[in-house]
Amino acid sequence: MKIEVLGAGCKKCSDVANQIAEVAQQRGAAIELVKVTDMARILDYQVMSTPAVVIDGVVKSTGVVPTADTIAQWLVEGQ
Repeated sequence: MKIEVLGAGCKKCSDVANQIAEVAQQRGAAIELVKVTDMARILDYQVMSTPAVVIDGVVKSTGVVPTADTIAQWLVEGQ
């Protein structure tokens, strides 16, 4: 499962990436976590607010820091 965190590198973007890594580790989920800061790549996803989370090419959230429960649900859906 490839998870991309889109954003300019702000604190919220880092918080999202850290939370995803923590939840994945707790659940034993194998993920590839990538931080995307290139605005051209972010706009390719038609994302206008960050942080955004993209899982296997599908935008899951924009402009918010998802909860641990939400992240866990995404991991279950992706298995």
